[in-house]
Amino acid sequence: MRRRIVTLATAVAAAGALAAGALAQAGGVTGPAFYVDGTLYRTVATPTDLPANAPEKSFDVIYEFFGLQTNVAEAAPGDRDYNGGRWMVHGLEFADYAGAVAAFDANGSGDFDSAEEVEAAIAGGAATDLGVIKRFVCPAIKIPGG
Repeated sequence: MRRRIVTLATAVAAAGALAAGALAQAGGVTGPAFYVDGTLYRTVATPTDLPANAPEKSFDVIYEFFGLQTNVAEAAPGDRDYNGGRWMVHGLEFADYAGAVAAFDANGSGDFDSAEEVEAAIAGGAATDLGVIKRFVCPAIKIPGG
């Protein structure tokens, strides 16, 4: 009888740990999500999708690289123009990503890590802004040492 209780307690603890892990993955804090001015930020996944009728100036831009590299945002907490985690995502397309990085990576980091670099690549014709692909809300959390 005592062995059954111990086995049952172990099974309940294991199930609880699995459930906690699943909850963390479903809406927990992410790993590196985007750069702002060379600094990495993470976020918390939130199930939001904002309507297109809100004024554009009430959003900050995140540039989506579709897996080529970590995304880039234009503002973060502490910036005068930060809009509190309201994001408008612009998709990017590159004919030659490596060539674009070589030409427009102003700080030599090996990737785009500021909105200024991305905007220079767009202005220079090395990247194409595909327009707004999503609007949502999520916090920006600075990664220590990032």
